[in-house]
Amino acid sequence: MRIIENADKEFAAEMHKAVKDNNGYCPCFIEKTPDTKCMCKEFREMEEGACHCGLYIKVK
Repeated sequence: MRIIENADKEFAAEMHKAVKDNNGYCPCFIEKTPDTKCMCKEFREMEEGACHCGLYIKVK
């Protein structure tokens, strides 16, 4: 398994800025908890797929 960043560089740059502006928390969640810190708990625990905001993708 590996984690890759979204290939759309413009989108990835916008999401990195959104995460930074949100103090490191995923901008897709309203709550700011350790579980929503980017990379969120939900993404860390999934086998494969994309995170909520689409910035990171897990592939086998």
